[in-house]
Amino acid sequence: METPPDIDLLRARGLCHSYRDSPALTGVSLEARAGEILALAGPRGAGKTTLLRCLSGQIVPDEGEVAFEGTALATLPESARERLRRDRFGWIGADAQLLPELNAWENAALPLLLRGERAKAARKAAQEWLDRLDIGEAARRRPGVLPPAAQQRVAVARALVAEPAVVFADEPTATLHCGDRAQVLRTLTSAARTHGITVLLATSDPETARFADRTVALVDGRHGALSPARSLDPTQPWPASV
Repeated sequence: METPPDIDLLRARGLCHSYRDSPALTGVSLEARAGEILALAGPRGAGKTTLLRCLSGQIVPDEGEVAFEGTALATLPESARERLRRDRFGWIGADAQLLPELNAWENAALPLLLRGERAKAARKAAQEWLDRLDIGEAARRRPGVLPPAAQQRVAVARALVAEPAVVFADEPTATLHCGDRAQVLRTLTSAARTHGITVLLATSDPETARFADRTVALVDGRHGALSPARSLDPTQPWPASV
């Protein structure tokens, strides 16, 4: 496994956030280096999705700061954060969230089309990613006729097609069978290493966390770092926060 360059691309300090007075994050700090695959691991309700949403600029935390390439996201106007999410960030959720009126290649090419790429070039790039994910033959089909696993592959292609600086992956393979899950994760991590993409991978599955260079455990909105060499036994519960 190649060691990612030691450059903090994304940094968070003292993040706290609550929903209706219910704490979701309590003092979370972390750094992600350029090209690093960082797993945010923990059970459901641990705060993983809230943390990803704060890190990607979707929400501004109640307390603390998130900085991307040295710029605090909270200092940017919403329009600038939207451009950042469109041009520099990719997102993969547990559900594909494809546009039903677009076919597979159009969904995969959407980030390129939205930033003004020519349709021919965008289609070529989207087709290449769909082929890598073994879903290229479905490029002209609409999401409604595709099985859930195929839809999720299209969503992964969409997140990678623009070669973003950071991909935020929120339980991206939770709905897939083991074979599909491993193939998608291999493609995602291989692409990240090849193109220098930082991946923040939220997961409740210890086997998925093994694809990362480093793992941060989250429990009840708090975190504790795990050594990259530490064994994550899937039969055991996630460790308590430290």
